[in-house]
Amino acid sequence: MKRLALVGLHVEPTSGTSLVILREHQAPFRLVPIAIGDAEAASIAVALGERRPQGPLTHDLMAALVAGLGSRVDRVEITALHDGAFLAELAVVGPQGLRRLDARPSDGIALALRVGAPLYVSETVLDEAEGFLGAGSDDEEIDRAVYEFRRGLDAWDAAALAAALGGSPEGPAGGPRGPVHGDEDVPPAPDPGPRG
Repeated sequence: MKRLALVGLHVEPTSGTSLVILREHQAPFRLVPIAIGDAEAASIAVALGERRPQGPLTHDLMAALVAGLGSRVDRVEITALHDGAFLAELAVVGPQGLRRLDARPSDGIALALRVGAPLYVSETVLDEAEGFLGAGSDDEEIDRAVYEFRRGLDAWDAAALAAALGGSPEGPAGGPRGPVHGDEDVPPAPDPGPRG
């Protein structure tokens, strides 16, 4: 298994597909673009943002349930790519030891962001996902993609996102928030990958 960093979210301009972009933590820094649903993209965006909606979202509830049952999410692993869909597992450690639970990668990522769990991917999935990106990019193309990605992030409106989720941008008073993992110096993938 290889450690992953979360690059961020991207909307593919031609199809409007939401993507979560992951990158190998160490060289050669291969990218894993995963197409996700709008609700999962919004939940990941909330976890990456500084403001929280007024009530807990589904993934906030999942984090509270895991902790309330005396367990912790040890890691999230993207384990396979089957028929165009990424598959993942949550490694949860609790009073009865390690349990592995099947999950969609998007749900695993949204939960991992809330509880500070690391993300991993199998070498096989990295190799298969690399095929979705096409030919390698030169430095100028990467710099342009990073610039465009950061411009897109600057355009996000936390208040509008919170309103769309049915909350307020201030979020709950004193609500818990786990650490966020990311790497802002990595460009988003140019093409959408399989659904996750």
